[in-house]
Amino acid sequence: MLVAKNISKKFSGVIALSDVSLELHPGKVNAIIGENGAGKSTLMKIFSGVHTQYEGEILYNGRSVRFSGTRDAEAAGIAIIHQELNLVPYLSVAENIFLGREITNNLGILDQKAMRRKATELLSRVHLSVSPDTKVTELKVGQQQLVEIARALYADASVIIMDEPTSAISDKEVENLFLIIRQLKGEGKTIVYISHKLKELFAMADRYVVLRDGMSIGSGDMKDISQDELIQKMTGRKLSFEKSGSTVKDKEELLSVKNISLKHPLFRITKLLNNISFTLHQGEIIGLYGLMGAGRTELMETIFGLHPKNSTGEIAVEGKTRKIKSPAQAIEAGIALVPEDRKLQGLILNQTIRSNISMAILQKLQRWGFMLNAKKERELAAEYIGNLAIKTSSATNAAKNLSGGNQQKIVLAKWLATHPKILLLDEPTRGIDINAKAEIYKLMKSLVAGGMGIIMVSSELPEILAVSDRVLVMCEGELTASIPIEEATETEILKCAIHKN
Repeated sequence: MLVAKNISKKFSGVIALSDVSLELHPGKVNAIIGENGAGKSTLMKIFSGVHTQYEGEILYNGRSVRFSGTRDAEAAGIAIIHQELNLVPYLSVAENIFLGREITNNLGILDQKAMRRKATELLSRVHLSVSPDTKVTELKVGQQQLVEIARALYADASVIIMDEPTSAISDKEVENLFLIIRQLKGEGKTIVYISHKLKELFAMADRYVVLRDGMSIGSGDMKDISQDELIQKMTGRKLSFEKSGSTVKDKEELLSVKNISLKHPLFRITKLLNNISFTLHQGEIIGLYGLMGAGRTELMETIFGLHPKNSTGEIAVEGKTRKIKSPAQAIEAGIALVPEDRKLQGLILNQTIRSNISMAILQKLQRWGFMLNAKKERELAAEYIGNLAIKTSSATNAAKNLSGGNQQKIVLAKWLATHPKILLLDEPTRGIDINAKAEIYKLMKSLVAGGMGIIMVSSELPEILAVSDRVLVMCEGELTASIPIEEATETEILKCAIHKN
């Protein structure tokens, strides 16, 4: 269906793709696999008309094509569902489905009834039971994803590219997505599936294509390759993560959280968090686990002072009670938060790497009290680019031009520059490759060895078990378990995440 021949692409002197060649087959799930920075997203943006300048050739249905933009690619039948969903939140579901392709009557006036009727039909095909008039902002992430698929179906796309489609949805929503993908396969659609979750790739993909350092490494049928072989192709080496040794004992208490509660901002009788208490010790990594909606992100945000009007409870740092009613007060207390959504909340994408790294400590970089000391800012950026091995040709590159893993390192650098005592990490490895994960794990271990305390939210149980010294489990806004790592198993953790004690 789609063939790439010797595709090459550069950004600011950095080679993103080098002579990449691959084939995507109809009626199959084609998995594109590789580390961050391997070139997956760049290649998909070329296929979908986002990047129009590149070397090489694309054959689509046996015909050489070169798209002039995304509308051109969509008209040809290629649709992409980005990891950061591309919907207008305050428009309705129907308005999003038909955006730029509205149905009009003979007078050129919008035919609302026809669009509502067609939208209902499309939503039925993707098993989404909501009104076409529902605002997108009222939908969960998994439901928004289905709206994106409905858009692709309306465009009658032959090739549907899905970039990390399960990174922010529940297990039930994953099952529904897999059902829809199977139906699309049955219709002969070409599904391009990008994910770092190898388990789901082996469950869903028919074929694999591995990219590494911007080059095509290999391809074939999933049934003919093992997980270890696939990892070796992706990284060029074997990677293994050891389970954390034992629970940290007899260390100084860094953070004490007592009876933290958080009211829903709209439904005041509903509590998003209910009387949560725990402690974090010096040199300790706490893994915070829970299913979607458990309240993990809300807890991290509350500790960081993001919900002062709706939260109650007591927070103490190094034995001293602190009133944390804003992020500024949290930073002053020695707390830093790396948020779940790095692009929306962690970075200013159009700003340089240097500007992003210095953002949280501008006061310390002032000259004469009102002017930025450019030399200090350059030195700071160079220090963290080196320490965290951020792959870039220059500190003046825009953050948006880097891979997901390197963007995450910039966010980490920004907060490490504040020299925190307590580091809150909300899904720090979401959407990044195995090698970048290993680098972040190594960094976490070195930080706690220096006396820092870390709380890490993760949806991946193997990651929780590999990195944590202790596991806290949440269910429906309550803390249901605190498990020493020596006693922690996937079964025990899941049991506490599903059923309240």
